[in-house]
Amino acid sequence: MSKAPRQKQNSANDGFGRTARSKRVNESEGIVHGEVPSREVLLKFIAEHPQQASKREIAKAFGLKGDTRVVLKALLKELEVDGMVQKNRKSLMRPGGLPPVTVLDITTRDKDGELIGRPAEWPEDQGAAPAVLIRQSSQDRGKKGPAAGLNDRVLAKIFPSKDRSGPAYTARVIKLIDRRQSALIGVFKEQPGAGGRLMPVDRRGEELVIDPDGVGDAKDGDLIEVEVSRNSGRYGLKRAKVLSVIGSVASEKAISMIAIYGHGIPHIFPQNVLAEADAAKPATMAHREDWRDLPLITIDPADAKDHDDAVYAEPDTSPDNPDGVIVTVAIADVSYYVRSGAPLDREALKRGNSVYFPDRVVPMLPERISNDLCSLKEGVDRPALAVRMVFSKEGRKASHTFHRIMMKSAAKLSYQQAQAAIDGKPDDKTGPMLEPILKPLWHAYEVMKRGRDRRQPLELDMPERKIVLRDDGTVDKVIIPERLDAHKLIEEMMIQANVSAAETLEKKKQPLVYRVHDAPTLAKQETLREFLATLGITMAKGGQVRANSFNGILARAEDTPHQIMVNEMVLRSQSQAIYSPENIGHFGLNLMKYAHFTSPIRRYADLIVHRALVGSLGLGEGGITPQEEATLDDIAAEISTFERRAMAAERDTINRLIAHHLSERVGEEFEGRVGGVTKAGLFVALPQFGADGFVPISTIGTDYFIYDEAHQALTGEKTGLGFQLGDTVQVRLAEAVPLAGALRFEMLSEGRKMPAGTRSFHKTARRSGGRTAAPGTRPPRRKR
Repeated sequence: MSKAPRQKQNSANDGFGRTARSKRVNESEGIVHGEVPSREVLLKFIAEHPQQASKREIAKAFGLKGDTRVVLKALLKELEVDGMVQKNRKSLMRPGGLPPVTVLDITTRDKDGELIGRPAEWPEDQGAAPAVLIRQSSQDRGKKGPAAGLNDRVLAKIFPSKDRSGPAYTARVIKLIDRRQSALIGVFKEQPGAGGRLMPVDRRGEELVIDPDGVGDAKDGDLIEVEVSRNSGRYGLKRAKVLSVIGSVASEKAISMIAIYGHGIPHIFPQNVLAEADAAKPATMAHREDWRDLPLITIDPADAKDHDDAVYAEPDTSPDNPDGVIVTVAIADVSYYVRSGAPLDREALKRGNSVYFPDRVVPMLPERISNDLCSLKEGVDRPALAVRMVFSKEGRKASHTFHRIMMKSAAKLSYQQAQAAIDGKPDDKTGPMLEPILKPLWHAYEVMKRGRDRRQPLELDMPERKIVLRDDGTVDKVIIPERLDAHKLIEEMMIQANVSAAETLEKKKQPLVYRVHDAPTLAKQETLREFLATLGITMAKGGQVRANSFNGILARAEDTPHQIMVNEMVLRSQSQAIYSPENIGHFGLNLMKYAHFTSPIRRYADLIVHRALVGSLGLGEGGITPQEEATLDDIAAEISTFERRAMAAERDTINRLIAHHLSERVGEEFEGRVGGVTKAGLFVALPQFGADGFVPISTIGTDYFIYDEAHQALTGEKTGLGFQLGDTVQVRLAEAVPLAGALRFEMLSEGRKMPAGTRSFHKTARRSGGRTAAPGTRPPRRKR
């Protein structure tokens, strides 16, 4: 950056309550060094320099030190409050902007034949995803990148475009993640003598014509994968040919297969990956401590097929820690079997995580690894990474150490089995373990809980529903599993093991992938504050919000008619947890250092942390490599995207299963709860099914309705009757579309008298003018 010579300046007030200092001017950027820029200059800089948009980099670019950095911080906070910028990890960006490294799906070409991509994941509340022009290597100053084409998924470096006539961004491909065929899936509808049609399974899909010579082995009702071949004419339907028959749409696996194909989830292991897994041999004692006599046990769901964590606890006999406890957590040593750069590793990164459907699991690793060699089976020698944590009687962690061990699980228990033993109903297996193993574990949890209660993580009351299937794959019932102390015990021990991993790696100055969760944006805080005010609940304005601030709000709503509604609104105000090599802490857990360590069988992030521990602590083979360290930014971006992909696929499958379950009950009446309010209508949840359906505003009574965002309400302009988030209502199921996972309801309730003020402002959504929203959609859940 060229800089003009320093010149002596006259002292003058610059509008920020300070006097101007000596300045250096960068003529090419219009940056005056040593002086806090105007809002306009600052916004322009953030938009044009996404790589330098952290507070530190901005201060450095403008040459700010001392008091001027404080002024800059205040100005950036002001811009965030005004909604002009938003946080992305530690960086700032314009609302609706893209982070410097983004996963893109290449979807089309422009009129000049250039490739156009869009972000693989994009929040629905931010409108249409921005288009990105993919730079070819010849355009990018000689920088070579992977050759990408239509339908590919890529990891790309993002740049603001200087061409105002085209997309707002350009991108250089860093890595080709997935080369996808131009294929679609749908249901084959036979038309005798004329081939057939492809009926789309996506609500945004379109019908395709399949000529007789393109039918292949498809039969009526089959779920098929097709390749779009050509158009029949200017106004005709597109034509396609069958690539493969996935199976009958009536089969038990069809609904999850729709999500697998629709979201591009890799589900078939390549032969070289299976060969490497099959050739793997059991781990030896090299570089390991022998802990096979320590009675570690696994506590998992009753139907779990792999076991990647085991626990043990005992009193601390040290006189320096009276009434303290020692907790040991052992985690399957996946890093021994899955080495960096090997076929197993490349496939695991391509998947990012295991994906869980009601009828199947798409694993990150082949069964030979996940369910056999790495699973901590009862009575079998298994390699593990263990952390030994010492807690004071107040629940404060005093110290911890990591060990690479060989262990032998003393028992495999289910949550219900362990809890029953503690509650006075041991069985033949848990009876002998009660005094020496189970009671010390529960005592240790009580000690650790004191520390958790003092830390006050965010405590949302949002029970998760579980779908129970019949043998034929159809829905039997939807249940809310009981939340046991056994669940909480394992959760808290895993959290503390994750904290210990992050602390150790930071102390070793070892690069790693953190699990980070940013505080809610100021805009979301303001939306929540306005909503709570309508219920008479106050929320402090300004300052650094903490997790326990929300706990106070939740406590005030407890045992009131608004309890569920407030929990949902607090959930919606939260940011998305992601993976990042830059640590900003975990807001929800109220932790400064946190990294996923405890599930390397099913999460790639944990495998990276294991390798980092092995390498930095000198624990033998399988440590992190310099090449991995150099690409942690890319890895974090990929696995964050793959996690969201898995969540979307799981959610879509549940919606389709429930819609299929209710498809024979069209016309029936149900009691539901308003779970979302929009200008286009109401989302109504049926708690007993865990399902969401849509009530279009055009079908609600005969009044004109006004949308009030602050109150989360629709209010009749003439009658004053309306509906608010959380209201209990009666609805009739008007339509169920199983393949789209969509339900449409008719409102039977007249609504209730709304509080004064709900019609005084905000946009009017008239029966004829409301936007049509996709039925069956719902706000995404957050993961920790």
